[in-house]
Amino acid sequence: MLVKGTVLIGLLQPSGDPALFQQLADREIIACSMELVPRTTRAQLMDALSSQSTVAGYKAVLLAANALQKFFPMLMTAAGTVRPARVLVIGAGVAGLQAIATARRIGAVVEAFDTRPVVKEQVQSLGATFVELDVHLEDAQDAGGYARELSDRHIKREKELIHKHALQADVIITTALVPGKPAPVLLSADTVKEMRPGSVIVDLAGEQGGNCELTVPGETIVTHDVTIIAPLQISSDLAYHASQMYAKNISSLVVLLAPKGELNLNFGDDIIDAVVITANGEVRHEATRRRLGLEPLKSPTVGSAK
Repeated sequence: MLVKGTVLIGLLQPSGDPALFQQLADREIIACSMELVPRTTRAQLMDALSSQSTVAGYKAVLLAANALQKFFPMLMTAAGTVRPARVLVIGAGVAGLQAIATARRIGAVVEAFDTRPVVKEQVQSLGATFVELDVHLEDAQDAGGYARELSDRHIKREKELIHKHALQADVIITTALVPGKPAPVLLSADTVKEMRPGSVIVDLAGEQGGNCELTVPGETIVTHDVTIIAPLQISSDLAYHASQMYAKNISSLVVLLAPKGELNLNFGDDIIDAVVITANGEVRHEATRRRLGLEPLKSPTVGSAK
């Protein structure tokens, strides 16, 4: 029902069904996917994944604190000293860093694990301990700054390290994702079985299958006396600010696409080139073209439309 030449902007799941994008191209719809905004300083105002991950990381800690039958901060009381909760955050991207900051803010002792050594300084600046695995930067991170899928050998070492620290944690918050791939399973059923009774896992990777082997996406379960929470669309729990942030992301992209009130598809601009999946009657996103069995796109050109 969309009119030819309509500009569609949203979280379009570029790793999803490629037939949708072929249909959009056939209808000559200009489709822009917010997931494809590059992780650059210039594109920060348009980075919807970062804005919504900020919401998710904050809310995950609140969910964990509500489910944990312990105080988060250390307390000196007439009945004695209450030891602070121990929190392990797996994945130190935007969601993970926000989870670290929030957990520290309410008094927990926090450890964080990430395969990318470049985030160590960020983790430590928030007052958390960085759990380090010896992985070369080029093996752990792609050109866009996202985590890269590791080899089986690295994943085995990663699971062993996480297992060791998981047994000391009261709360584990998992945020590990690889773009376009199922979430890596980093917490095994055996690890969950050996965790402290009453522990809580909040699996923010549930929508892509989960980082915990026992995760049931969209549900909260209790197994081996461990509560596993796997929320879907967690940003909607803080809809007011999540919507404000997303609206700012969208409006910033619209200003770039139409700086003078007229659409200007300048594919020489790295942001426009990245986010526009379909235009001029063809699929532009190379990964989607490959999945559709199409030849690589020719050199980018400058186009305009009203």
